[in-house]
Amino acid sequence: MTTKFAAEFIGTFWLVLGGCGSAVLAAAFPEVGIGLTGVSIAFGLTVLTIVYALGRVSGAHLNPAVSFGLWAGGQFKAKELLPYIVAQVLGGIAAAGILYIIVSGKAGFDGIGGFAANGYGEHSPGGFSMVSALVTEVVMTFMFLIIILGAIDERAPKGFAGIAIGLALTLIHLISIPVTNTSVNPARSTSQAIFVGGWAVEQLWLFWLAPIVGAILAGFVYKAFFAKKK
Repeated sequence: MTTKFAAEFIGTFWLVLGGCGSAVLAAAFPEVGIGLTGVSIAFGLTVLTIVYALGRVSGAHLNPAVSFGLWAGGQFKAKELLPYIVAQVLGGIAAAGILYIIVSGKAGFDGIGGFAANGYGEHSPGGFSMVSALVTEVVMTFMFLIIILGAIDERAPKGFAGIAIGLALTLIHLISIPVTNTSVNPARSTSQAIFVGGWAVEQLWLFWLAPIVGAILAGFVYKAFFAKKK
């Protein structure tokens, strides 16, 4: 379990540092900013790379919602949920801390601003409502887990799960960054909200509730309709 804990910590650290780091440092960088497309690709690349690096150790969940979804789909033990979630949240917070140190070292630094935190209403990048955010996060996480469960199914082509999962996360970001800044991951949301404080912490409940609900629904649906019958 210690080895799995370390893998989930490091994996989630990489996801937050790579994904949120690209959003905070590179998205709007003068003249050569990577934009929303670049940030979407960055999030996908973090998952793709860690799945192949550490997936053999812990399954590379990197996300409490994924752990819940795999549990609901019969692919993960309930007794391991809490240790995995703790590792994921701590890894995300550690990455956000490193990112804060980097950001605060810029000349003329006067605050972290939104720090890639997730939000709705006036804190949604596109001004989308709480209902829009809730629906988006539930549906995006639902589809993410359907893809994950299908990609790791024993009947799926071997060795390609990381590619499918990474591309799925890229697509999810391309769709939903304008709505919520894209969470589908409570650990990622928590890590940024802690440093932003205020509104980000107040709205954090949605970015725990919606992804977990979407993931659990996906797990039950996959198990009922698509899993190999025993």
